[in-house]
Amino acid sequence: MEYNQPLAARSLEATLATNKVIRNTYTLLSVTLLFSALTAGISMVMDPPYFVSLLCSLAALGLVWFALPRTAHSAAGLGVVFGVTGLLGFGLGPVLNHYLQMPNGTEIVMQAMGLTGVVFLGLSAYVLTSKKDFRFMAGFLMAGMIVVMVASLVLVGAALFGYPMPMASLALSAAVTLLMAGMILYQTSEIVNGGETNYIVATVGLYLSIYNLFISLLQLLGFANSNE
Repeated sequence: MEYNQPLAARSLEATLATNKVIRNTYTLLSVTLLFSALTAGISMVMDPPYFVSLLCSLAALGLVWFALPRTAHSAAGLGVVFGVTGLLGFGLGPVLNHYLQMPNGTEIVMQAMGLTGVVFLGLSAYVLTSKKDFRFMAGFLMAGMIVVMVASLVLVGAALFGYPMPMASLALSAAVTLLMAGMILYQTSEIVNGGETNYIVATVGLYLSIYNLFISLLQLLGFANSNE
């Protein structure tokens, strides 16, 4: 029994630490989603040009790549999190205004929001309750991200030269939807199984998956509505 006590103590300590990361992650995620919704609402009222979305995305990406790794273990990391989510939320304003101007635009946006919530909560709840380890998906997800980025560049280049490919864009949105669902499974599994111990990094990862899932669903629903 004496030999088992330290092992049991370490196991309990690890469980408590994981539960703390889970609690902090989902608390911060909830707050940042609300903050992002607020900045999106402000942006919708201001109605900036559509290219502002791209500028906000690039600025947020810069924070994720360069600022977050240096601040994730300090209080400054919280500022970076709100900077990322605030920028992406503000950049979402012109996108939402675009879809709201479509026939049944309000319905499209609400459906995308609802589906995003259902997918995220359903997948997260499954991993949290089952404790199943989805970290084996890392290689597939990385390959998928590379394919999506290359395909996005190709589609943007084609559009700039006057050769838009709507069906390819639709297929890309569907691929991103599946990829983000896989990312949510993987990221939640990382937290639950102790692979991710920093709640700031975990929050940003989950937020980006939710954000991209929402955008891809919005594009799919918008395309379906335009063909009715």
